[in-house]
Amino acid sequence: MPNYRVDFEKQIFGLPFTIGSVEIHRARDPDRARRAAELKFARQYGLGDWRERADSAVVAQAGDERR
Repeated sequence: MPNYRVDFEKQIFGLPFTIGSVEIHRARDPDRARRAAELKFARQYGLGDWRERADSAVVAQAGDERR
């Protein structure tokens, strides 16, 4: 199973800034990796929902260049 990295971004003046990243090891697909990362991110910051701190979550397979 592939490893994924999920970057959580906040939009400031229309530009995305990464405010945190979560590594997910061994997820079946990108959707499952994103869901796992959202929960981990929320727990890490003591939030009820990850959207309290970030505007978007971007999934990339570990080792892939996103930009």
